[in-house]
Amino acid sequence: MKVLITGGAGFIGSHLAEALLEKGYIVTIIDNLATGHLDNIKHLEKNPNFEFIYDSILNYRTLERALEDVKYVFHFAASVGVKYILENKLDSIVTNVRGTEILLDLVDKKKIGILFASTSEVYGLNDSGKLTEEDNRIMGVTTVHRWSYACAKALDEFLMLAFYKERELPVKIVRFFNVCGPRQTGQYGMVVPGFVKRALESLPIEVYGNGKQIRSFTHVQDAVDAVIKIFENKKTEGKIYNIGSENVINIWELAVKVKEILNSQSEIKFVSYEDAYPEGFEDMKRRVPDISKIRLECGYEPKFNMNDIIKDIAEYYKRK
Repeated sequence: MKVLITGGAGFIGSHLAEALLEKGYIVTIIDNLATGHLDNIKHLEKNPNFEFIYDSILNYRTLERALEDVKYVFHFAASVGVKYILENKLDSIVTNVRGTEILLDLVDKKKIGILFASTSEVYGLNDSGKLTEEDNRIMGVTTVHRWSYACAKALDEFLMLAFYKERELPVKIVRFFNVCGPRQTGQYGMVVPGFVKRALESLPIEVYGNGKQIRSFTHVQDAVDAVIKIFENKKTEGKIYNIGSENVINIWELAVKVKEILNSQSEIKFVSYEDAYPEGFEDMKRRVPDISKIRLECGYEPKFNMNDIIKDIAEYYKRK
């Protein structure tokens, strides 16, 4: 089977491409490399079942050609990362909304199945317990631009579900919760690789705010395993699934753990949000998923813990 991964040169997309090739799928990637990197897919270039197309999903004709003979699409292309969103306000909205509209128009004509990579950001300021797929979204004000990403992704979900219900398009939606691992960088505000890189370089590990923010982190291999389980299960059509880990840690504890595991001499330094981010940032106290649904319906169970994530990211940086 031939599949297309939009944004496949990105962090999660490149790991998914690798896993699908190993399972015997024919994989085409389209990516404009805005946040993806060729280094992420360089090791796949010699595989005869792999093709890379350098272009944007906003290019209708290129995307139409990329879909030739494709039987399934993994829609991972998006503007991601809090800092990137705040620094590229208009571009991020256009990419995340119009790009999805163009893709849906094309796959609907061909009746190609599609799995959409959404995000835990859609829950907004809802910081209650473990978030289920049916929990309410609590959005911040429109003058705080961080929430544009959450709203764009939520609109994408509405579009996907509308195509499923009105056009019978085979649609599946996943919401990623803080996926981490090799190939991820701290360039756009991703906390774990940022901490690891600074620890390895003996630079201060910068904790934003008071460090009491509670999060759960998911190894990219667990995330990819979950995606493939959902993809290969016909009973998941028209449904939304959280993908994450239920193990929690606050950001201060994370900084301490990174320092200890890597035997780093870095100091831990608190930095205010005002100094860390451009105007338009707001944070939530807690974000942890309930993964009961994917556990029950797909047999998903995370295999990697926080220590594994830190060590694997550190090994990746050491090899670079």
